[in-house]
Amino acid sequence: MKTSDNKINLRLLGIGSIVLISSFVSRAQEAAENVGKSNGSYDVAAYVWPSCHDEEMSRGKLWGEGIGEWEIIKKGNPRFEGHYQPRIPLWGYKMDDDPKAWEQKIEAATSHGINTFIFDWYWYDGKPFLEEAINEGFLGATNNGKANFYIMWANHDVPGNMWNHYRYKTDSLIWRGEVDWENYKIVVERIIRQYFKKANYFKINGKPVFSIFSTTDLINSFNGISETRKALDYFREEVKKAGFPGLHIQLIGWGKDGNPYFGRTTHLKGMGVNDIISALDINSVTTYNWTGSGINEDYIRWGENAMSLQTRWDSALTIPYFPNVSVGWDNTPRYPKLGKESVVHYHNTPESFAAYLQRAKEYADNHPGQPRLVIINAWNEWVEGSYLEPDMLNGYGYLEAVKKIFKENLSEY
Repeated sequence: MKTSDNKINLRLLGIGSIVLISSFVSRAQEAAENVGKSNGSYDVAAYVWPSCHDEEMSRGKLWGEGIGEWEIIKKGNPRFEGHYQPRIPLWGYKMDDDPKAWEQKIEAATSHGINTFIFDWYWYDGKPFLEEAINEGFLGATNNGKANFYIMWANHDVPGNMWNHYRYKTDSLIWRGEVDWENYKIVVERIIRQYFKKANYFKINGKPVFSIFSTTDLINSFNGISETRKALDYFREEVKKAGFPGLHIQLIGWGKDGNPYFGRTTHLKGMGVNDIISALDINSVTTYNWTGSGINEDYIRWGENAMSLQTRWDSALTIPYFPNVSVGWDNTPRYPKLGKESVVHYHNTPESFAAYLQRAKEYADNHPGQPRLVIINAWNEWVEGSYLEPDMLNGYGYLEAVKKIFKENLSEY
């Protein structure tokens, strides 16, 4: 990306954007002035997409070169002048199942204000997928106790051309996100045994937090709301048997036309978000990234649209909503036909990101009845252009942004 792409082009943006950007700049200046002033502590979490290592299932059906999704990331190509592709990690193409690599990640995260990792976790064809990144990488790191972690069950379908369009030319389905009761019980047992019992597993009021990506696939798995409630109650009881006071279930929320929603399944027809929350006894909601508010080439406009959706979630919910901040968006390596209009590239800078971190911090401060948890997309979504890890363009810029806003108030584990 050229430096000129990150500058404010008033002629192109027009009068409306001048007002918006002026307000934005004022907020950024205010954020810088207020760093470290608020009382209390925060938990700052970042999603981890554990795709960059070799393992049998991915090698067999997705990435055959033995370096996981680095294979696709390296092949990224620019679609317009100044487009930063391929994206190159400052640390090199390290495997995310390597404990030594994770020791570096943990040190960088915790020294810059991030104290929690949320791992995308998968279960396909009756077995775990990409689990090595957490089991061998993060948990194998000698310093993993410096950070908390929790699981986000990424229970969604996988079309082959979504993750490797070089290998699949159509949307041929590789794996389904739905599970049956037999597999679900295995998942529950495995999650409790392998993760919940770890001393650094993230908990709220003593309850392990378990996030679920697709409400649609969860409900379709059990053919309706009532059976899904039975499945979640089963999970809760198993957690209590393991010695915990309960289970904190978090759903990932989305947006359509600026309105909050959980899923697209006939089982939810006529149900509002609070109807679903009540029926399933959900504890909190957050989002995975800002794409629920659409994509805008201008990071600031994209952020404002995301803040509008966040406000709607906040006003609609009867349970806590935890704010999310996205680093950026550019998933052109996955889709050869995408162009400039599908990439967030204007004002996509660490400074802009910092201003929205400040907004998230203010949201947490204005909701004293809930934990001060702020979620970032993402630690390492390289293939989607949304990552905190240092690269050859911004260096440690995004990590430094987190440090400026949160480091002095970070919740100590």
